[in-house]
Amino acid sequence: MARLKVAALGSSFAAGPAIDPIVNAGAQRSGRNYPNQLAQKLDADLTDLTVSGATMLNVLNEAQTTRSGETFPPQLNHLPAQTDIVTLTGGGNDMGYSSGMIYDSAMAYKGPLEGMLDGLIEAPATSMAGQQLTDRFIAVIDKVKEIAPKARIYLVEYIAVFGPATQPNVGTTLDKEAIEQYRERARVLSKAYQDVATARPGVECIAVAKDSEAHCVGSAEPWITGFAMDMFLEGLVPYHPNLAGHTAVAEMVYRRIQAAKDASSQL
Repeated sequence: MARLKVAALGSSFAAGPAIDPIVNAGAQRSGRNYPNQLAQKLDADLTDLTVSGATMLNVLNEAQTTRSGETFPPQLNHLPAQTDIVTLTGGGNDMGYSSGMIYDSAMAYKGPLEGMLDGLIEAPATSMAGQQLTDRFIAVIDKVKEIAPKARIYLVEYIAVFGPATQPNVGTTLDKEAIEQYRERARVLSKAYQDVATARPGVECIAVAKDSEAHCVGSAEPWITGFAMDMFLEGLVPYHPNLAGHTAVAEMVYRRIQAAKDASSQL
């Protein structure tokens, strides 16, 4: 029996920057990100095309040059035609999501290292309405179906960064208003995922955002990093999933795939 073939698309919330081992430094791609853990659970072959910093256009049809100076072709250029399962986590960079949090947190920091990052961190250049993001997702989905027509597509939402346990200036330098602003942006992002799953057959949305709210910044067992200036000195990335987060997401996707498999076997 042929091994299952999995392909992963998307940006840093899938790639796993700062999670050892980093298997592709230019892409800031971890060997223990959720696509790798999922492939291990499924005993599947993995094509991991995720690149930190990618927009949906970088997935679809635009090359991406990373901070290291390395240029990556559009991710779909290397999607294998025989792929069985495609995972996709992206869209945040199109909206200035985590990059906006990092910038705003750095600008709000008050302490002995104030100003250290001034000029090193730029305000996000991209921001868009939910419908425009949905349209970009649909363009990616349609292209995936063209390249790999038998693939089942799983839209894997972002882990919740802020939630009920998040308190202003605790694990973050953001105030209540800024936190709520990014929670609203997260809701727009999740709605785009859900709308695309409804609009196209063969596409499922994994509701990671809702299921991870109890593990947000400020929670007892966070699946996401917060913000502190010393993180930059330690090579960590603020507001990104930690190893526990990637492990949890891999389990969520695995359970959904197994449920679909069990359902089809009963037909």
